[in-house]
Formats: sequence, structure tokens, C-alpha cells
Amino acid sequence: MELLKELEDKKIGVEALEDLRILFEALEGSNCIDKIVFDLSLARGLDYYTGVIFEAVCKGAEVGSIGAGRRYDNLIGTVFTILEDLKKQQQNQEVRSRGTQVLICVIAENKLTEAAKLASPLWAANVKTEFLVSKRRTKHFDYAKKCGIPWMVIFEEGERKKGVVTLKKIVKDSEVEYKGVPIDSFDKKLSKLLTTGSAGFGWNQAKYVLVAFLLLIVMTIAE
Repeated sequence: MELLKELEDKKIGVEALEDLRILFEALEGSNCIDKIVFDLSLARGLDYYTGVIFEAVCKGAEVGSIGAGRRYDNLIGTVFTILEDLKKQQQNQEVRSRGTQVLICVIAENKLTEAAKLASPLWAANVKTEFLVSKRRTKHFDYAKKCGIPWMVIFEEGERKKGVVTLKKIVKDSEVEYKGVPIDSFDKKLSKLLTTGSAGFGWNQAKYVLVAFLLLIVMTIAE
């Protein structure tokens, strides 16, 4: 963070530095900052990768990176049509969960850090959790239903002021809602509720990801 402050007066890279600032604030909020090393020398695929890149390593192991990630803003359009065709073929099939048990729904803008803080205790409890930050309430429900995520933790402006959240189960024929759950204990209550059921693995979604991944490998080799 100190490095970012020193560079923030530079004209080139201001937007990128702001993205990094948001990322590190989210990492601090989710108690993951101690697992991250910021390396300015890291570079890969400069012709087509965009945004922040990362590599995962196993501490103590005499191997290189065991995983890596980055954005493909300039390649996504290439695979979009193929993925849309696959989705149309599956549109009459039942959508199943990809394994995520909880969706943290922060119904606001620019509240990534708050979302990360809410997700942190669930991650610590090995609860498969994602978060979404958006002012559009319907976007949260549409995403949860599309991905088959059974539980939502809803955090809106009124709840922020009261220090509470709403827990909502959206599984068909077993919907339930718990309002006014304190933020400092919602994870414990939700963990107990989750013991009554679990979500299945999203094979349909896995197919889309696999196809996209294979296409990106082919494009990378072609470069």
C-alpha cells in the first residue's frame, strides 16, 4: 500500500493503481493479506492478458507456481458465441449448483471491502461462499438462482445502519427468511442452518468453463 501512495501522482497507471488499491483493501478486509506477496517483476502474456495477474505457490515445495490467473478482456468475445450456443442447448435442463453454498449480497456500489469482511468468517468455517456487489437487487437473486446457490446473505443500507443482515434460503418449496440477524454472529447461525442440507455440483457450468479454458489454451499456443 505504501508503494501505491508513492506512485499515485504518476499519470501513467493511475487507473491500474486504483484497481490494486481496491484489491488490497478487500484482501485486508477478508484477513487474507498475509497470504499475498505483491511482485512488480511478475509478467506473463503481455500481448493478450489484461488487468492484475496472479500466481499461486505452495510454501516449502520445490516447485514453481501451481496455479495462475489473469483477465482476457480482448479474448472473451472470441469464445462468447460458442458459450452462448452451449447454453442454448442446455436451456431446457435443470440448473444445478456449482457447489457454492452462500452468496453474500451487498446491495450497494463500491462496497467490495464490506463484502469481503462478510465472506471472511464463512471462508474460515470452510463454507463455500461467493460475494456480489451491485445496487440492482434483482441481479443478486438472478445470479443465485442461475448458479443454484441455496442461501443468500443480504446486506442493504438499512441493515448496514442497524448492524444486521438477512439470511434467505431460495430453494424451491423450502424458502425461508431470517431478518435482523446480527453481523457478529450471522456466520454461526448460517453454519447451523447449512447442516440441514447441501448443494450439488454444477456439471453444466463446469462444461462451459472447461470449453472456455480449452479454447484459451489453443489461442495461447497459436500466439
